[in-house]
Formats: sequence, structure tokens, C-alpha cells
Amino acid sequence: MTPPQRRRRFPKGSPEPTPQPPQESQDPPEGPKKNPERLYVITGPDGAERSELDLVTLIVAHADPPPSATPEQAALLRLCTAPLSVAELSAYLSLPFSVVTVLLTELLTAELVTARAPVIRQALADRSLLEAVMHGLQRL
Repeated sequence: MTPPQRRRRFPKGSPEPTPQPPQESQDPPEGPKKNPERLYVITGPDGAERSELDLVTLIVAHADPPPSATPEQAALLRLCTAPLSVAELSAYLSLPFSVVTVLLTELLTAELVTARAPVIRQALADRSLLEAVMHGLQRL
């Protein structure tokens, strides 16, 4: 079996078109990219203390976005009507984890959101629960 042959984009002898510079209004197919200057504008100078947040910390909003909130903070508050992890918020907003933690720290200090650790289940189930399940199965 012979491997497939590559075809040229432009046949020999034809002039190759000159590359056009990308227009600013067009977004790349994978979505808008956030450059470092844009992220700095969102977060501001990084001199303030950050909250101890990790990827699985659950965030719950207490209020609607105030008029003084930035668009990113307003989006965070709208998303957090039900508990969401910081990783989910980062993915939904297409922002890096570090940027989301800075935004959440500002919302935590303003007491607009609450952060709580996720519920960790025990490695072993309670003995009384296992016995109740066993007795229930025996009755069937």
C-alpha cells in the first residue's frame, strides 16, 4: 500500500498570495485570547493579599452585582447563585485560576460571596448505615 501523496496548496508556477495581516475585529477560531496586559487591567496591581483558595473551594454569592462591580465580577456573582468551585468559575469565564482568585478575594472582602471547603465524605461508611442496608437487603 502506498502512502497518500500531499497536494500543494498552490501549483508550481502560480504566484503565492501575499499574507494578509489579521484584522483586529476577527477572533481566532479557538476563541478570544487574553493577553497579559488585559489580565493586569482585570486584576489591578498584585500588591494585595490573596485569600487561601484552591481549585475545589466552593463559592456562593449573597447578592446581585452592585453597579460599581467590574464586568468580570458581575459575571462571577451571576454564576455563583448556586455553589460552584473556583475551577469551574475559571473555566466558565475563560480566565486563569490566578486571575479568578484575585477577583474572588475582592468579592470576599466586600462580603458579596462566601467561600467554603467542599464536603469531604468519609473513606469508610458508618457501621450502623452498612448494617441498615444489609438488613434491608435481607428483607427483600
